Amino acid sequence: MEYKDYYKTLGVDKNATQEEIKKAYRKLAVKYHPDKNPGNKEAENQFKMINEAYEVLSDPEKRKKYDELGTNWNKFGEGNEYRGSNPFEGFGNRGGSQFYYQDNFNDLFGGKNTGFSDFFEAFFGKGATSGFGKSNRQTEFKGQDYETEINLTLEEAYHGTSRIIQIDNEKIRIKIKPGVNDGQVLRIKGKGAKGSNPNYNGDLLIKVKVLPHPIFERIGNDLKMIHQINLFDAILGGKTIIETLNGKIIIDIPEGTQNNKILRIKGKGMPVYGKSGEYGDLLIKLQVIIPENLTPEQKNMFRRLKENLHSQK
Repeated sequence: MEYKDYYKTLGVDKNATQEEIKKAYRKLAVKYHPDKNPGNKEAENQFKMINEAYEVLSDPEKRKKYDELGTNWNKFGEGNEYRGSNPFEGFGNRGGSQFYYQDNFNDLFGGKNTGFSDFFEAFFGKGATSGFGKSNRQTEFKGQDYETEINLTLEEAYHGTSRIIQIDNEKIRIKIKPGVNDGQVLRIKGKGAKGSNPNYNGDLLIKVKVLPHPIFERIGNDLKMIHQINLFDAILGGKTIIETLNGKIIIDIPEGTQNNKILRIKGKGMPVYGKSGEYGDLLIKLQVIIPENLTPEQKNMFRRLKENLHSQK
């Protein structure tokens, strides 16, 4: 009968903590789970061995018995004796500290458990399971999370949108609320790798990338833009039309507006994610256009205006 190195099976050191053992088990259980490897006999056998190793190493009492015997297991087949605490307490010689057995260990317990190896049954008996094996139950473990990334335009981020994502031959429609931020991660519960049962499935993590916009710069929930106005509206005041992400609006230009003045329009920025009816502001930076190619008459008009301004000082 072949000795089973359970530490090697899980890829952990013999001094590994229970947390390290559990972490290694979960990682391997996800990798070799039958649902992820349909029809793969090798993966199925590996999955059984992982469960068997975890059954022993996750149980302090079983682990202690296993560690006490160790590779001396092989010597039993050669007629040697094991001296020390009895790893088979409850079987055979109950009274002493020595244990002798030279025949097939399978005969000691009788029969064969289809869920575990002969080695395990000889070591612990057919009924020595705490959560799976003969009852065909498996230790609970969480499936891994899946990660993906989607690109959105600023318009899509403003109004909200949807995407169809295909995972394991399943198409999932993802609804994205208005106001989603660049770099925000959306978590879709239960759409990751399969766990021990649907309640332990991993999640789908979707990282949102909002693409740059040619007009608007996003600052939190506010939007900033540059808008050009003519010199006369800047001096005398007036009105101008602004294109926003939600249609056109008309704003007033104050008399005597300076170049690069910023106007704040309340509630015309981005929707606040997850809060219906709440919006950031629109910041409009006004750039005054200086007229070019003036006629001589127009230049004279500006000269007279300049002289009048100087005479008032």
